[in-house]
Order: sequence, then structure tokens, then C-alpha cells
Amino acid sequence: MEEKERCSGIVVEHVEKSFGKDKILSDISLTVKKGQIFGIVGNNGSGKTVLMKCICGFLKPDCGEIYVNGIQVGKECDFPDSLGMIIETPGFCPNLSGYQNLKILASLKARIGRVQIEESMRRVGLDPTMRKTVAKYSLGMRQRLGIAQAIMEDPETLVLDEPFNGLDKAGAAQMRDLLRELKCQGKTILMASHNGRDIEELCDDVHEMG
Repeated sequence: MEEKERCSGIVVEHVEKSFGKDKILSDISLTVKKGQIFGIVGNNGSGKTVLMKCICGFLKPDCGEIYVNGIQVGKECDFPDSLGMIIETPGFCPNLSGYQNLKILASLKARIGRVQIEESMRRVGLDPTMRKTVAKYSLGMRQRLGIAQAIMEDPETLVLDEPFNGLDKAGAAQMRDLLRELKCQGKTILMASHNGRDIEELCDDVHEMG
């Protein structure tokens, strides 16, 4: 693939990953264009989460190349810059409020402050002034907080593993509207979902993993 084709979005080229004798990813190639919502579908154990962890730099492929916005993951960077993610169940400090959790995470890069954190929480339907600790959050509220964390630094690219997990019908509809809004802003979104409606309504292209 020519360099100009790798300069934006996500490009996965012939990626393979095994754990012991178990091959999880076998010659996976896909291209997620800038401004596109791209879906990954497949049964449990098909490797969706493993692929996403490789794209985010949490796992290193046995072979193949991964580019995020033109930068090769694992070679030119350990973790892609300007990337927001939800991988598996979001982990937060249970004895702190949602806002306090996001404030701690935001301090790691020191790119944003209170205004951006509060805005991201409101966009997903959470009240940033609520003092309730995350331990008392419902599963759906935790998922909303995870999405707020993924978008709060205004990343160019989002990698979302089951972003609607735990949300009720109204919550899922609200998050679908949010993803459409982010797409209109030019964000590149890679998402996995077990819900066929999510994939059908949102995705411009789909890769099925066996």
C-alpha cells in the first residue's frame, strides 16, 4: 500500500496473532478511511477484541503492520496519538465520582480541563456535578462514562469495543446519534457490536471475522 493511502484512518495489513498454539488472528487486512464508521462483527472468540488491542498498541502482532493516521503502531509509536477507546469493560476507581475519575485520566496527558470533561459527560447523558460514586453506577452509566472518557480529548480516531453494552433502548439510540455526530465532525470510528441494528444503521463498511 502506498504511503498516501496510509496517511489517515486505520490500516491493518496481514496481521497475525497467536497465544501459544491458538491462532486468534490470521492474515487480517482492513482499511478504515478517515470520517468513516467501520464495523467489526464475529462470534465470541473470533478475535475482535484482540485486533482492537493490537490497533491500540496494547498487544503486539506476531506479524503484519498496523497504521493509525499514518504512524506505524509498535514501530513509530507504542500507542497511537489522538485515539480514544473503549476496550472491554471500562475500569474506573469505584470510590470516586464519574467527574473525579475523568479528571484523573485527563491529568495523564494534561491536554484538557474541567470544561472539556464536563462537556463530554453531558454529551453522553451524565451530570458532571453528580457526587454519586462509580461503585453505585449502573452498568449503563459506567458504559456512558467510558464513552465520555473516549471522546473527552477530542481524538481523531475512536476504537470502540461493544460501545452499547449495558445501555437500554433509549441510551443506545442516544449513543448512535452521538456516533453519527462524531462522524459528521470527521472522526474515524472502528466499532465492534453484537447488535446487528447498530452495525446496519451506523457502519459504512463491515469486516466479518471468522
